Amino acid sequence: QVQLEESGGGLVQAGGSLRLSCTASGRTSSMHTMGWFRQAPGSERELVARIYWSSGSIDVADSVKGRFAISRGTAENTVFLQMNSLKPEDTAVYYCNVYNWGLGREFWGQGTQVTVSS
Repeated sequence: QVQLEESGGGLVQAGGSLRLSCTASGRTSSMHTMGWFRQAPGSERELVARIYWSSGSIDVADSVKGRFAISRGTAENTVFLQMNSLKPEDTAVYYCNVYNWGLGREFWGQGTQVTVSS
């Protein structure tokens, strides 16, 4: 199994910044991707950004390009999501996600609330 510990999030005014972090533990030797999804009330969960662990390639949603950046931390199996120029429509629960190809499944963090006030 893979355990995910998230931190960050909170309440911020529009135009502000927040940083989320996620650390994976457990069976992390076969991680394929690690990143963030979000889910707003009444909406489906959507990809925000993810890193392909071996290559370092990155996927970023069009809605956050130029404002959000995902990066690997110096600590093992940690990723950060730097969120700048936040908008009210970024309000959602943000979930850390790992796909472990060795186990053939994905894992989710418990989620952290991000609220952007106008």
